[in-house]
This record gives sequence, C-alpha cells and structure tokens, in this order.
Amino acid sequence: MDRDDDAVPIAELLDERRHLLDVAYWMLGSSSAAESIVDETYRRWFALSDQARARIASPRFWLAKVTGGICLGRLALPDGGGTCAGEGRTVGSGAEGEGTLEEEISGTLLDALDFLSPAEQAAFVINDVFGVPRTVADIVRQPGPECPEPADDARRSLRARRAWHTAPEQHDAVVGAMRLACATQDEALMMSILAPDVTAVFDGGGKIRALVKPVRGNTHVARCLLTLLPRHPRTALNTQSVNGRTGLVVRYDHVVAAIISLDVANRHVIHVWAILNPDKLRTWNDPGPTRR
Repeated sequence: MDRDDDAVPIAELLDERRHLLDVAYWMLGSSSAAESIVDETYRRWFALSDQARARIASPRFWLAKVTGGICLGRLALPDGGGTCAGEGRTVGSGAEGEGTLEEEISGTLLDALDFLSPAEQAAFVINDVFGVPRTVADIVRQPGPECPEPADDARRSLRARRAWHTAPEQHDAVVGAMRLACATQDEALMMSILAPDVTAVFDGGGKIRALVKPVRGNTHVARCLLTLLPRHPRTALNTQSVNGRTGLVVRYDHVVAAIISLDVANRHVIHVWAILNPDKLRTWNDPGPTRR
C-alpha cells in the first residue's frame, strides 16, 4: 500500500505535468514529441523503487531534469528530434501568469546536463559538438518497466465481494456527503462515509504522479482523498453522472482533471475509483454535448 502521506493535491499534479510539457515543447518544438518525452519521464519515475522515490526531496525538480536530459538525447540524434530549442518560441500552456519559459530554460538545460551520467554527457558532446554519428538514443533512452496497472488489483477485489444493491437515492446521498467532506476538508465526515475496509485506486496510467498501489482502510483513504482534493480557487468538485450512477467530477481551470466513481453498500463507500489518467479523460474534455 502506498503511504497516504505520498498523496499530492491534484492542482500540483496537473501544474507539474504542464510544466514538463512546456519544457519539452520549448526544447523540441513539437507537441507530440513533448507528450512522448513526458510519458517517458513518468515511466522512469515509476520504474524507481519506492525507497528511491522517497529519497527524492523535490520530485518536480527531478522530473524536470529527466525531461531535459531526454530532450538533449533527442536533439543529439541525426534528425534533431524536432525543432531546435530556443528559436524565439514561447509557451502558453502553463498556469496563468507564468508567461514564457525563457527566464528559466537556461537553468533547466544546465540541470539536465548535470543529471546525465558521464557516459551520457560524453555521448552527447561527441555527437553534437564533434559530429561523430553516435546513437545517443541507445544510451539515454533506456527502457523501463511499465507502470503497474492498478485496475487489476481493484477488479480482483470487486469480484471477490458480494454484489450489493443500493437504491439510487441512497447512493446519491452518500456521494453528496463525500463532496461536502472534500469541500469542507472534514475528515470526521469523510471517515463516517467510508467503510472500515474501503479500498481506493488512483488510476494515473503512469502519466501523472498519482499513487500507484491501492490504498486500503478508511483512515488512509480519507487522508488521500482530502489531500488530493483540497479547496483551491481553480478547482471545482461537482456531482455528476458517471457510467450511469452519480459520481464526482473534478475540474481544474474548467478542464476535467479527475473522475471519481464510488461503490456504496449499507450507506458506506466500499470502493473508490479515481481516474486521473489524461488519456482516459480526453473524451470528457472533447467538445460535444454537455454531460448530465
């Protein structure tokens, strides 16, 4: 089980991913390449052991250095990996008021070079400075194990449970109480809603720094949810239909950032499924009919 103190507010998670995308786009000049770079960055994060991640004092700084290092490797390839960095490019996908990245990009590049191993630095210099056709990708782009899919554990747990039937009005009342507990940061109310053996799964798909392993027990789940969904001026939490039953929809800057489904039995939540994976949320953010 991931520790509940490893949970991170959703606004911080999204700002972190946007920042990494900005850095990668500034260096490569391609949105698709930036997405690929950031996905690889998170793969390397999740490939670390729990102990190694715990020793990283500033995950955002570590992730930015990895992103910069991967971009440098791409730029050292014969095709340049995309548009050359720094060609007067500005980035507008970050948070309001952040402006462009020109003021911080030099530091990011230096940090990225420092992060490379001596062999990686040598390969980059040989290729980029001296023009020797070395394949830096073989050194820099090291494959890592895929992020474990948290859905598997959750499905096994749900299949092992008895099928409960909860009246729609009772289900809706529990979801409304959950929303109120998050909005008011009321841990006592949250604890009263959750079953003692509740399980929560946070599905980030390896594309956002969400908890990887299922969280069990009402104390741990309550703290994780209250940490993930604190009051924030740019975050909205609403009850909404999710797969035919009322769930919680989290929006950050008016964009759907999380979908939370709840399984309810005897007026208590027995399972929480939080979808944070940007790929799975795209259908919610595509223009189309308003969901009810």
